[in-house]
Parts: sequence; structure tokens; C-alpha cells
Amino acid sequence: RDRSPSRGLGDVYKRQKEDRQMAFNFYDTHTLLASVQQLPPLHTFLLDRYFPTNAATDIFATNDVLVEYKKGHKKAAPFVAPRKGGITILRDGYEMRRFTPSYIAPKRPLTIDDLRKRGFGEALYPTLTPQQRQGVIMLADLDELRGMNARRKEAMAAQVIFTNACTMDEYVDDFEHFEEREVRYFDGASNPAIYTPSADWTTTEASGKQMISDMASMISMLTSRGLPATDVLVAPDVADIILSNEWILKLLDNRNYQIGGVDPETLPAGATKICRLNIKGHMVDVLSYEDNYTEVDGTVTPYIPAGTIAVGAPAAGRTVYGAITQVEQADGEFHTYTGMNVPKYLSDAAHDVREVTLKSAPLCMPNNENPFITAKVVTD
Repeated sequence: RDRSPSRGLGDVYKRQKEDRQMAFNFYDTHTLLASVQQLPPLHTFLLDRYFPTNAATDIFATNDVLVEYKKGHKKAAPFVAPRKGGITILRDGYEMRRFTPSYIAPKRPLTIDDLRKRGFGEALYPTLTPQQRQGVIMLADLDELRGMNARRKEAMAAQVIFTNACTMDEYVDDFEHFEEREVRYFDGASNPAIYTPSADWTTTEASGKQMISDMASMISMLTSRGLPATDVLVAPDVADIILSNEWILKLLDNRNYQIGGVDPETLPAGATKICRLNIKGHMVDVLSYEDNYTEVDGTVTPYIPAGTIAVGAPAAGRTVYGAITQVEQADGEFHTYTGMNVPKYLSDAAHDVREVTLKSAPLCMPNNENPFITAKVVTD
């Protein structure tokens, strides 16, 4: 048996190489992608309720996605003579376009100084080595970046609901220079899904009757085209007016009106069901959503604009995702990945910096033309 020192040294070098390869595989895109998918799901009210994603049909393997939606109709079948057999009814057309969604790609660097510092929530005298802390920090960064992506997609869903369009600002090299891209889900210069009330909503009884009339008209704009209308989304200031209106309180019946609670229903943080109203035979849930997000310039923006409402129904739209194409550090080649969030890992040995990026290419779109009717009911 060969017991030469050179053979033993070669085995050591081989084992060290395999260890380095195993350590590197932890940061492979497929491994990181699986780690992101195993994180606890995030709950976003507008996306989950009105723009859900079907993983089988809404996640594309190409950078382009299909923007398609139908026009609602209420056609009735015609009568025919007994010997006629039938009348041919052609299928309704639908809008279809190709579009390349803009990337969402926040990134977070990891330096030696980060590895030496005590982490948030870590013991005063930590036992984690810098190598162990690296994995903990990177997973926490991915989770935080995923939350940032979710808030941007939630803002996109709000835009589609209240403007019937979506505007994406593609930043080039900093937070000052960007290119604006817009997707409109209607033809013409003006949005046809806007209802204009005759006066602002107030707390008087006359205004309460106007509220019922306005909501009935907005519901009719949907049901007349065969579209459902079960939800009334309202801004927090509008919710306060509704809950303080004399006529609405009479309709709710004070014996059944509980100021301290809502109907048992699981809603994400910031969303509450304030009441359920019978609007000329249509039972609708009035939902208030007071959550907000922070823009890159520090501006705090509510998802629902102040003084506005929207009438629609759950699953009125969907969120599709384009594929992510990126150059991998392992081989320097282009690779394409499908998914809601695709991670990318970079290592800069010259500057002792590692960096993780979480990319997404979402687009919220309606299933039918003008599935939400919006109105500005408080202009002050």
C-alpha cells in the first residue's frame, strides 16, 4: 500500500477543495432561491385579496409577460326554431399585449465590520463566529429585502385599483435619475372607471343618503357589465365619516353596532372591516385600509389616497411575474430563473465585501376591463 507523504498531502488538498466547493454551494442561486421560498409567507392585503398569483400560469419563463383582460358582458342566448339546431355565438375578444415588467432589485452589502459587530437581538457576549454570523445576517437581509419588494408590489396593486394603470419609475444610477414607464388598462385619455359624486361626503343625514346613492351607482357600473361588486375600499378619513354619519348609524342599528370590534375575519395589519351595508339589495363589505409605505425619497405614502373609495370584488385581477436573467459569479454565464423573488450573490475578494440582491419582475393586471370603480368623496 502506498503510504507516501505526497499522497496524503494530495488527499488533504482535495478535501479542502471539496470543503470550499460545499461552502460556496450554500450561496448558489438555486440554494438561496430555495431558502427564500422557505421563509414564512408575507401577508399583503391588496395583493392577496385582489391580485393573487397562480404559480402554474402567472409565473412566466420569459422576460416578457402577456397583458390580457376581457370585457365584461351579459349576453342572453336567443330563441331558435325547433329545426334550426342552434345559433352560432362568436367568442368575445380580449385585449392582449406583450410587456417587459420593470425590475425590483434592492441589494444589501456584507462587510467584515458587519461580521464583527453584535447582531440585533444577539446576546451581549455572542458565541457566533463570523462565519456563522454571515449566514444569519444574509438570511435576515433576504427576508428584509423580500418585505421591501412586497411593499412595492402592494403599491403597484393600489395604483391599478385607483388609477386603472401602473407607473414604474426605473432608476438608472441613483435616486435622482429615472425613466418613467406606464401601463394603462383603458383606451383614450381619460379613465372611464371614475365616478364623480355630486357633493362631498359628510356626517349629516342627507349626506348619508347620498352615500348609499353614490355606492349604488358605482355598483351598477360594474354589475351592468356582469362584474361582481362585493367590497367597498375606503381611506381611513372616509371610514371616520361613515362611522360618524347619522343615517348610516341608523341603518346599522345601534343594537348590532359594536364600536370596539369587527366581524370575525382574518385581515392583514392595517385592514379592517368597519361595517356591512345593504346597498339596494347588494350586500357589500366596507373595508378600511390605513397601511402606508416609504418612498426612496423618504415620503410616507398611504396605499389608499385620502378621501377616496373603490368598489370591486376579490380576485378581480392577478399578479404575473417575468423571468429574471442574470450573470452568475460561479461561471460568468447568463442564467434565467423563474419565481416571485430571485436572489443573486456576489463576492468581491479585493475589497472583502459580499453582496446579496433580491430581484423581482411583477406586474398587476385586471382580469376584466375596468373591474374597479373609484371616486373622490372628500376633497378637503
